[in-house]
Amino acid sequence: MKPQNRRRSSNNDLNSKRYEQAVKVFPAGVNSPVRAFKAVGGTPLFIAKGKGPWIWDESGRRYLDFCGSWGALFFGHAPAGLIQALSREIKKGTSFGTATVKEIELASKLRTFFPSMEKLRLVSSGTEAVMSAIRLARGYTGRKKILKIDGGYHGHVDSLLVKAGSGGATFGIPDSAGIPEELARQTLTIPFNDFEALEKVFKNEGEQIAALILEPVPANMGVILPKPGFLEQARKWTQSCGALLIFDEVITGFRIAAGGAQEHFLIRPDMTCLGKILGGGLPIAAFGGKKEIMDQLAPLGPVYQAGTLSGNPVAVAAALWVMEQFQRFKSSVDQLHERAQGFFRELRKEIQDQERPLQLNTAGSMFTLFFTREPVTDYTSAKKSSTEQFARFFHHCLERGIYLAPSQFEANFISTTHSKPLLEQTLEVFLAFCALGEPAPAKKKPAPLK
Repeated sequence: MKPQNRRRSSNNDLNSKRYEQAVKVFPAGVNSPVRAFKAVGGTPLFIAKGKGPWIWDESGRRYLDFCGSWGALFFGHAPAGLIQALSREIKKGTSFGTATVKEIELASKLRTFFPSMEKLRLVSSGTEAVMSAIRLARGYTGRKKILKIDGGYHGHVDSLLVKAGSGGATFGIPDSAGIPEELARQTLTIPFNDFEALEKVFKNEGEQIAALILEPVPANMGVILPKPGFLEQARKWTQSCGALLIFDEVITGFRIAAGGAQEHFLIRPDMTCLGKILGGGLPIAAFGGKKEIMDQLAPLGPVYQAGTLSGNPVAVAAALWVMEQFQRFKSSVDQLHERAQGFFRELRKEIQDQERPLQLNTAGSMFTLFFTREPVTDYTSAKKSSTEQFARFFHHCLERGIYLAPSQFEANFISTTHSKPLLEQTLEVFLAFCALGEPAPAKKKPAPLK
């Protein structure tokens, strides 16, 4: 099936009509800010269905999807095995609010991939996992302060919406109203990859810091790789000062390696937060770590954490299917990385040969194109990227049947269903966008993806 030629949304198409309806019942018409397209302009898409690497909007237009539910869909949209597993499970009930045997099975499988998670708790979202981990870190250490990375986004947790990336970076509002100054003062921030700042903050504040939380490979200010030795120094300083090291692997878990960035970089954190890929698109997440830390949770310890839908049986069934895929096809991550790296090599070569003002940052099968000439190594350098250029690039791709994350400061993701021919066609679309950020002079109609 060939997609139709693309065009910008008009006031007559169904997306616009749906948006007019949505703004009457939702703030900005959406249930999560970046979906509103405020960073790129135009009318947001309303998606009707997805299959494999494709999504279809309400007007029936098909797009090659590189957002992948913000990285959750490692195996693409609606894989047949997952749909079958969910169909079997949902007939038994949707929620019990009790313990189930499959929760134990899932936890056991998770520990084979993440040995640092000696004990864990299941929750419903990455935000909930991080919120719980932060509370536990404070309760375990008896300290108040949390250290995070400038531009690091860990969900909309009050303690961590300080110099946050993702949507905050897009709108130029790193902090949020509604967060007491007294609480915000308990959060310290340093630039990513800044060895000097890391040493200084631990020398000055180390005895008051409960935890350092970071994405080992940040993806919510765009993809940024850690400099050699930075994560090792983070591990060293937290250990020497009695603070916990928390890896937010909600995005990198299973994506950088089956065992996450901690497997790839050979660093064992005290606590880990997982989500996204874990549920294959369903709302489930987890946080876990050393036994002595996790045993501080109620009812064993004084740190309270609970959730009616924690360990929801349908979401657990989805997660078990995901775990089975990684166990059965151990080479799936390596194969995906190899295919992605071929695409990245060709794109990087063209950028360099034509001296484009672009930076391609990649990690495994995720990538960000920054519209700047300077290397992007932290939040400050990321913010130098031209959001105007990115918006034009976004619509250039959208008109040609490619859906990217609608923000300069986000990662894009390649799934196992993105074939080599589809990536080759994507490369052509990307390269048709010239160095100044305008579509290359071209054909009357954009060439559709086949």
